[in-house]
Amino acid sequence: MSTHVGAPGPGPEGTAAGRTDATTPHADTTAPQADTTAPHADATTPGATASRTDAVPPPGPPAPEGASTLPPGPDRARRRRRVVGRVVVVLVVLLAVVLLVAGWLAFRAVQTVNALTDAKDAVADVRRALDDGDTQTLDAALPQIQEATGRAHASSSDPVWRLAEHLPRVGPQLAAVSTVAAALDDVSTDALPAATTVTDLLGDGTSIRGADGRIDLEPFVAAAPELVDAAAVARAASADVAGIDTTDLVGPLVSPVEEARDGLAQVAGALDAGAQAATMLPPMLGADGPRTYLVAALNSAELRTAGGIVGSLAVVRADDGALSLVDQRSTDELKGLAEPVLPLSEEELAVEGTGLGRYVQNAVMTPDFPRSAELLAARWQRDVGGTVDGVVATDPVAVAALLREVGPVTEPGGTPLDADTLLATLLHDAYLRYPDLRAADAFFADVASTIFGALGSGGGDVRGLVEAAADAGEEGRIRVWSAHPAEQERLVATTLGGAFLSGPFDDAAGVFLNDSTAGKLDYYLRPTLTVEDLRCTGADPSATVRLDLAYDPPADVATFPENVTGTSGVVPVGSLATSITLYGPVGAAPQGLTTDQGVVGGKSATVGDRPVTVVGSRLDPGGRATYRFDVPVRDGRVDVWTTPTLTSPGSVSATCPTSAG
Repeated sequence: MSTHVGAPGPGPEGTAAGRTDATTPHADTTAPQADTTAPHADATTPGATASRTDAVPPPGPPAPEGASTLPPGPDRARRRRRVVGRVVVVLVVLLAVVLLVAGWLAFRAVQTVNALTDAKDAVADVRRALDDGDTQTLDAALPQIQEATGRAHASSSDPVWRLAEHLPRVGPQLAAVSTVAAALDDVSTDALPAATTVTDLLGDGTSIRGADGRIDLEPFVAAAPELVDAAAVARAASADVAGIDTTDLVGPLVSPVEEARDGLAQVAGALDAGAQAATMLPPMLGADGPRTYLVAALNSAELRTAGGIVGSLAVVRADDGALSLVDQRSTDELKGLAEPVLPLSEEELAVEGTGLGRYVQNAVMTPDFPRSAELLAARWQRDVGGTVDGVVATDPVAVAALLREVGPVTEPGGTPLDADTLLATLLHDAYLRYPDLRAADAFFADVASTIFGALGSGGGDVRGLVEAAADAGEEGRIRVWSAHPAEQERLVATTLGGAFLSGPFDDAAGVFLNDSTAGKLDYYLRPTLTVEDLRCTGADPSATVRLDLAYDPPADVATFPENVTGTSGVVPVGSLATSITLYGPVGAAPQGLTTDQGVVGGKSATVGDRPVTVVGSRLDPGGRATYRFDVPVRDGRVDVWTTPTLTSPGSVSATCPTSAG
């Protein structure tokens, strides 16, 4: 058979020659015939001198562009079958891998869910133990939580899980679960043990408080480093979970992630408070030398921004954990000044006026407690003498909460005092019983010294007292300022510091109440502040905040003594006049107060790049008033500070769902 036959040229219609693809067997049997005729053609060619191996048929025209260059016949078919086979094998292998990965992830997911469920059950025991101060239950439950969260973390952090976190759709779900599991594991391992330290520290109080009331400060000093480290771990874990974007999550996963976020935020807040207390309490209570504090008792029957006018002042000495009452003064002894005790800024003059610095009662008209403390300390130094290490302000509701832990007492005049009757006794009965202000002030001084004596001599459960003070601080009923810069730097960032203007609270709004009647009728006022409408989406998310005022004095209020009904003369006797001051967040557009009748006119100013509006309100007996104002929603949250009253705390807040735009 000849070996020099060229590749077949195109057929008559320009397709590949032979047209044998569809009839391969026939083409195979005819091929030898073409070979046997080749010698005959060579022998009959005239003048042929070359051997037949030199004879080459003329090349055919080139194949059209794009035509197949694969050889015809079985080779092409076999190659196609091999390609198809390989593709099928690859697909089968990929399918097997996908099934294996999916199965592994499902297995790991079940492990993680089971572990987190076990942890959730154990957490309930821990919460009860912390509330009850039950160290035995706490010690028993903590290892269970650590084991469960450890399993959850391990199940959701292997390489397969981590790779799958990059997949579309399913990836964010897996990433959220692994983030929550890791955060819970970190907190249970490195933060919650500190909670047992606090529980052991407080216990029933007998281990840190002597019969004379002196507090042993050494345990706090020893616990401080562990609490500081634990608080840092809890803050980091809380931040990790707070960073999860729930808009990418499937519905059933959103609620557990939000629950974890809120729970971790609470843990971080509690440990932060514990760390601050353990760090600051020893020096502030005289561990490093005696301290003196000016204590301002606020009177909620005549409202001021911080809760009420300054009714009396006292100096308390702290020495190595022991507290003693050094001096007491009624503010009636500290008469009004011709000029402010300290220079006032143009902003202060525009909003509060000179009364902020001239009258000690008005020193808490500013919403910034560090400024109030400076004014009070300066006034004490001017009129009484001596510097102080700090200033503390507290309202009657906070005192009543502490008295609930101490138990009933009796003041020198024979009046019984308990938590349920203290407010009525101080803010209502005393003014009717003692129309003369000096007699009333003497009664208040006796009450204060009696309650302080019970506290200082060891009365009350330590745990209960700490919790009552902490709750009062959260509600804005206790404020603390320190003259020591390192301590004040920490206080200014807390609610306890009350630094609305000078602290890190730029995004907070404020609505504060100041009595304009110059009486004690706010005992009958019931303010309520709520976030009425939270609009979380759009280019400029905002919220509507609502202030309701209800005034319900007795029918015979007009017959009460003048020191109760007021001396200002701006409203009829028995009616109530209130100044409402609205502060917007830093950089916000000015916002006025509105009622159903429209915008309420008032005075406008700017304080620290905050828009401020001051308006007046008049309520006759039985009167009601509703005011609204809009504030921007920043970072999905609205915080509004307000005046703590007998019935309402000093702040409200609202948070957008994390799935909101």
